[in-house]
Amino acid sequence: MTLPAYVNDLDAVVAQAIAEDLGSGDHTARLVPADQQASARVISRETAVICGRAWVDAVFAQLDDSVQLEWLVDDGQLVAADQVLYRLQGSARSLLTGERTALNFLQSLSGTATAVREYVDAVAGTGAAIVDTRKTLPGLRNAQKYAVLCGGGVNHRIGLYDGILIKENHIAAAGGIAEAIAAARALDSGVPLMTEAETLDEARIALDQDVDLLLVDDFADSELIAAVRLTQAHRAAGGRTLIEYSGGATLANIRAIAETGVDRISIGAITKHVRAVDLSMRFT
Repeated sequence: MTLPAYVNDLDAVVAQAIAEDLGSGDHTARLVPADQQASARVISRETAVICGRAWVDAVFAQLDDSVQLEWLVDDGQLVAADQVLYRLQGSARSLLTGERTALNFLQSLSGTATAVREYVDAVAGTGAAIVDTRKTLPGLRNAQKYAVLCGGGVNHRIGLYDGILIKENHIAAAGGIAEAIAAARALDSGVPLMTEAETLDEARIALDQDVDLLLVDDFADSELIAAVRLTQAHRAAGGRTLIEYSGGATLANIRAIAETGVDRISIGAITKHVRAVDLSMRFT
C-alpha cells in the first residue's frame, strides 16, 4: 500500500526508536566479529494482517544501509502462522542491533491492522465503515492511522487541525449544541464540521444545521434506529450529513449496530488496546 501524505514523520519516529534502544552502543552485538555476515528471516507465529514495511526498511536504512531486505508480503496482506514475511542479508551486528526496533514497529502496527480487519469482517455487507479515533499511542498516531487503512478501516480526522468535532464538553462550554455549531460556522475554517449528540433533540438540531457528520454517542437501540431514520430522511431531502455510532461497540455487538443503517462506527480500541502480533527473527 502507498503511504498516505500524513505519514510525514516516519524517519524521525524511527530515529527516536533507534536512539532509545541503542543509546551509547550495542554492547551485546560486539560479541560478534565486526566483519561477520549473516542472513535471517522473520516469520509470523500467528494469523495476522501485516503493516509496517516502511518502518522496518527505515530502521535498517538508518542503522546500516548495506543491509538487504527482501519482502515476501505486502502491507494489508493476511498471513498465516509460520509464514515468512521478509529475509535479511548483511552485517550480523547490524541485523542484531536492528532486530528488536524493527519488530516492535511491525508487530504493533500489524496488531492494529489485524484488529481492524476483525471489525471490518464483522460488518461485511452492511455498508457501515469502521473508523478510528484520536485514541492512539503518543508518537505513533500517523503510523497507527495508516495501519487502520491496511486493516480495511477508514481514518477519522488525523488531529485537531483537520476537522472540527464538537463534543459534550464543547457543547457545555458554548451554552448548547446550536451555539457551538454557530461558533464553528463563524470560524470559516474550511475543515469538516462534525458534532456529537447525546439525545435525539441534539441530533435533530445537528441535522437542521446540515453538519458533515453526526456522532451518536452510546444511544439505546431504539434511539439509534430513530437517529438513523432521521438522518436518512435528511439526506433524502438533500442534506449531506452522515451518521456515526460512537462508544460501546465491540465484536459481540457491532453487527447489530451496523445493521441499523449507520454509515460509520468509530472504535477507539483498535488503536489504544494494541495487542502486538507474535513475530520472530531467526538467523539462517
